[in-house]
Amino acid sequence: MWARTQLKIAWSDLAAGVFYSLFPGDRTHLRHAAETYWSAEDTIATYSVRSGFDLLLSAMGLAPGDEIIFSALNVRGMVRIVSWQGLTAVPVDLDIAHMAPSVERLRRAITPKSKVLVVAHLFGTHLDLDPIFDLAREHGLLIVEDCAQAFAGQAYGGHPKADVSMFSFGPLKTATALGGALIRVKDTTLRDRMRKIHATWTVQSNTAQLKRVAQFAGLKIVTSRPVMAMIYRFFHARGLDYEDAVSDKVRNVANLKKRKNLQFQPSTAMLALVARRIRTFKEESLRERADRGERLSAYLGDSVVQPGRANQYCDYWMFPILVDDPRAFIDGLRAEGFDGANLPRSQAVAAPEGRADLEPVIAARALSDLIVLPCYPGMSDEELKRQAEVVKSIAGRVGTQRTTGYRDAVPQ
Repeated sequence: MWARTQLKIAWSDLAAGVFYSLFPGDRTHLRHAAETYWSAEDTIATYSVRSGFDLLLSAMGLAPGDEIIFSALNVRGMVRIVSWQGLTAVPVDLDIAHMAPSVERLRRAITPKSKVLVVAHLFGTHLDLDPIFDLAREHGLLIVEDCAQAFAGQAYGGHPKADVSMFSFGPLKTATALGGALIRVKDTTLRDRMRKIHATWTVQSNTAQLKRVAQFAGLKIVTSRPVMAMIYRFFHARGLDYEDAVSDKVRNVANLKKRKNLQFQPSTAMLALVARRIRTFKEESLRERADRGERLSAYLGDSVVQPGRANQYCDYWMFPILVDDPRAFIDGLRAEGFDGANLPRSQAVAAPEGRADLEPVIAARALSDLIVLPCYPGMSDEELKRQAEVVKSIAGRVGTQRTTGYRDAVPQ
C-alpha cells in the first residue's frame, strides 16, 4: 500500500531529534540559528503556525467583531483561533484552476471592520498574489501569507508585499521537525509586541518533544508500504475502515484543538531540530517531487479535474483531484494498493451571519469532492502509470459529469 503522503523525515533526523531531546544545547544559539534562516531581524520561531497566528492577532489588539478575511479553504484550527479571540472570519471564494481567491470577491468582502487578509498557498503551489495584495493594501489590511504548504527553502522566503509570512515544520510538512514554525513579521513594532507576549508563554518541555519523536518513529514504520498493506488487509477483512486507527494518529501527534495547547514556546529540542532541518534542506528534493507530480498529472490527463494546476509553480506537496464519488475512488484505489484519502482537517470558511452572498460555494463543493493521491519520490514510473489507470477506470465507471463543471467555475 502506497501511503497518501510520504513522512518527509529521515531516520537520521529522528535519531538527531532523540539526541536533542536528551542533550538540547544552548537555547539562545539555536533560536538564533532558526530565526536567521532568511533574515537576521524579522523572524520569530514559534511552536506552530497556529501558535504564531494566535500570537499575531493577540499583539494586534483587535476589537471584538473585527474581521479576518480568509481565502476560503484552510485548516479548521486557523478559523478556530479567530473565534477564540472574538473576531469574525470572512471567506473569499476560490477559482479551481489556481485555488486562489477572487479579486472581485475580496472587494465585496471588505468592510470598515476588515483588518487582516490571510491567503494560503495550497498543495505546494505558489500563487500570483500581486492583484490580491494590492487591493488589500489599498484598504489598509494587514496582509498575512500562509506558506504552511509552500516551504521551498531559500528559494522562497515569502511574498515581498506580505506583512507576515508563516512557514510550518509540522508533522506532515516538507521539512518537518515534528512541529515548529517560522513567522516573518516586517513591522518592527508589531514584531516586538509579539516577542513580548511570546516570552510570557510556557516553554514546551524537551520530554514532550522526545515523545513526539518516538510517536513519529512508530508512524514512519506504520506508514511504510508493507505495513500499510497489512493494516489495510486486517481492517478490510473485518469490514472496517483503518482511517481512525492509523491516519488520525499522524494528525494527532501535535494536538492543537484547545487554545492552551497553542500557547507554548517551542522547546529547545524542537528549535534544534528545526535548525537542523532547514540547514540541511536540499531544494533539489523539491524538483524530484515535482517531477513525480508532473508525470502523474500527464498520465491522468483530462480524466479528472486537477485543482491548482494553472499556477506557474507547484512542487506537489500533495496531489489532489476532484471526483464525482470520492468514496468510490478511495475504496477502489485502496483495493489496488494506493491510499487515496480526503482532507478531514480542512474546511471551507463559512460566511458570517447576514452575508450569505459571500458563502464560498466553489470551495465548499470542491472540498467535498477532493481526494489526495499518493505521489512522491520512491514511487516508480510504472506505479504512477498504474495509479492513473486505476483512477481512469473508476472515473469511467462512476462518471465525471458533475466535477468536469469545475473547469468553468469562477466565483461570482
